[in-house]
Amino acid sequence: MRILVVEDDQRLAELLRRGLVAEGYAVDVAYEGPHGLEMALDNDYDALVLDVMLPGLNGYRLCARLREAGVWNPVLMLTAKDGEYDQAEGLDIGADDYVTKPFSFVALAARLRALIRRGRPQRPAVMRIGDLEIDPATRRCRRSDTELALTAREFAVLEYLARHDGGTVTKSEVLEHVWDDRFDGDVNIVEVYISALRRKIDTPFQRRTIRTVRGTGYRLDADEGSRP
Repeated sequence: MRILVVEDDQRLAELLRRGLVAEGYAVDVAYEGPHGLEMALDNDYDALVLDVMLPGLNGYRLCARLREAGVWNPVLMLTAKDGEYDQAEGLDIGADDYVTKPFSFVALAARLRALIRRGRPQRPAVMRIGDLEIDPATRRCRRSDTELALTAREFAVLEYLARHDGGTVTKSEVLEHVWDDRFDGDVNIVEVYISALRRKIDTPFQRRTIRTVRGTGYRLDADEGSRP
């Protein structure tokens, strides 16, 4: 098993390298974000250990760049931050787990073994339907290099459709997953949001991405140029 450690604290990096070698791993080390990115793109590692605070390119952005490039090696983040939002940021951009400094090497090694056993994640961080890009981590949506301004609820509806990979979802399913069980309004509120999304993501670009499946619900298709 081959591990890449990207850590700018050279003393800590060396301690990690020695500990992981003693565990039976082959270990490469980088001390800067850009060098770590280059090594991760050029080599097939079984797992990566990334510090958050790296010179040149921080660990969050390094991980995001790897995911954007289609590199899905398991990533364990090392952070001195202990806030839940910092942890959430790392997981949202595609990291698989994290440990907070100071940490127990025994716990870190156990987490690495667990990540390697699970293998590489299959779901991309950014979902693409034709030229439409949906990024759940940043809550951003783009089409043909144009940023689209969606409300939180509009984005949630679109994301739910996108996660079904061309499958059809019913109005009731959208309500159940985007609203909550306390919602007692008209089920046709879903139609209102579908119409709003079409006006934003389809009509200006002469697309028909959001399709109505008569009598069933809605699905997304990678339409490349039909007028809605």
